[in-house]
Amino acid sequence: MKKYLLAMSLLLAAAHAPAQVLPVREQANVINQLLAERFDTLLPDMMAQTGIDMWIVVSREYNEDPVLKTMLPAEWLNARRRTVLLFYRDPASGRVDKLAVARYNVGKSIAAAWDMQKFPNQWDALVALVKQRKPNRIALDTSRHFGHADGMDHTDYTELLQALPPEYRSKVVSAEPLAVRWLETRTEREMQIYPQLVDATHKIIAEGFSERVITPGITTSEDVVWWFRQKIRDLGYDTWFHPSVEIQRQGKGLADADIIIPGDLLHVDIGITYLRLNTDVQQHAYVLKPGESAAPAALVQAFARANRLQDILTAQFRQGRTGNQMLASALALARAENLTPTIYTHPIGYHGHAAGPAIGMWDMQDGVPGSGEEALRYRTAYSIELNAATALPGYAEPVRIMLEEDAYFDQAGIRYIGGRQKELLLVPRRAPHLEP
Repeated sequence: MKKYLLAMSLLLAAAHAPAQVLPVREQANVINQLLAERFDTLLPDMMAQTGIDMWIVVSREYNEDPVLKTMLPAEWLNARRRTVLLFYRDPASGRVDKLAVARYNVGKSIAAAWDMQKFPNQWDALVALVKQRKPNRIALDTSRHFGHADGMDHTDYTELLQALPPEYRSKVVSAEPLAVRWLETRTEREMQIYPQLVDATHKIIAEGFSERVITPGITTSEDVVWWFRQKIRDLGYDTWFHPSVEIQRQGKGLADADIIIPGDLLHVDIGITYLRLNTDVQQHAYVLKPGESAAPAALVQAFARANRLQDILTAQFRQGRTGNQMLASALALARAENLTPTIYTHPIGYHGHAAGPAIGMWDMQDGVPGSGEEALRYRTAYSIELNAATALPGYAEPVRIMLEEDAYFDQAGIRYIGGRQKELLLVPRRAPHLEP
C-alpha cells in the first residue's frame, strides 16, 4: 500500500510539472532565431501590404519604443545610447535593407551603417541613408490608438524632423499599420512553441488550485496569489502582471483577500512570459464541502453558460471583420439565448494586452473607439476573455464565471492553443479509488 501511495503521489506531481525551461543561453539562441525568421519572412510582405517602403525606429536607452524592444537581439536588454533602426524595402526586388545608425551591429540581422568619421552627428548619418534610398513614405512609430505603436518620444521625433530635408519631411507618416502587423503576426515556429507556454500556465493553475497549496480554513486568497507569483519565478518564467485570486461565496459577493473555506468558488487571473511570448488565462475552482464529491449542479450549469458564450464569440472570427463587429454580433446572439454576457477579448503575443483588434473592454460593451475598428487578420493570437453572470440561490450577487483562454486564428479558423477549461477544478481533488 505504501508503495502504491508513493507511486500515486509521484504521478500527481508529474502531472503538475510544466515542460523543462531552457537555460538562459539556449533561450537567447531561440529568441534570436525567431527574430531572424521574422525579419526575413514577415517584414518584406508587411511593408508591401502597408505601402511603407521605409520604417525608422528610434529609442534611447531605458526609454525604449515597445516595437524596438521586440527587435533587439536577446543579448541586448535595452537600447544603447540612441539606437536608430532603418528598414527599407526596394520596390523592384522586394528586398529589405536592415540597417542600424549605430556604432555596432544590432545582433546578426541588422548591420551597423554609421560612418562616424564622415558623419559625426547621428542624425546626419541617418539623413544620408534616407537620401541614398529616396523613399516614398517614411514611417515613424506614432499612433493615437495603439500605445505599442506610439513609442517614438517627443525629443527624437522633433530632432529627426528638424534633420530631414523638407522634401522628405513631407513624406513622414504613422507606422501604425506596419507596427501593428509586426507585433500581432505569429510565425509557424512561434506557434510550435506557444502550446508549451499555455500548458505550463494551465499546470501552474492546477497545482495552485489543489490541496498541495490550499488548506481550507487556513490558506488565504492572498497566500495563493503569492504562491502563483513565486511558482512562476521558481520555474524560470516571468510574469507580465501580478496574479489575482478572487472568492465568490454564498451570502456575499466577491470576498476580499481572506481565508478560503469549503463552498468557495475561486477564480484566478494569471499569465507567464517566456521566449518573448505571453499567456493570459483565467480559470475557476470549487472548494468541496464535507461529504461533497462534486461541485453543486447550479455552479456546473453556470460554468456551462460561460463555455457557451465562448462558443458564440469564437464563431464570429472571420478575417476582415472588426473587433466591434464581432463584439456586437456575439453580444446579440448571447442575449438572445438569455445569457448575461460581458466580453473583453484582446490580442496576445509579444505583449499580454497586445496590438490588434480589441473585441470589447469590460467597460466598453458598445464598442471600442480606435482599436475596436481594427480588422481581424490571419496568423494572430487572442485571449478569449469574457464572463457570463448567473443568478443563483444563496448568492447576494449573480455568480460571474470569468474565463480566459488563449487561441490562434488562421485560415483554418480559430482554435484554443492548449484547450480550455470545461469543468470546475476541485479542491481537494477527488481521490482515486485505492486497492489494497
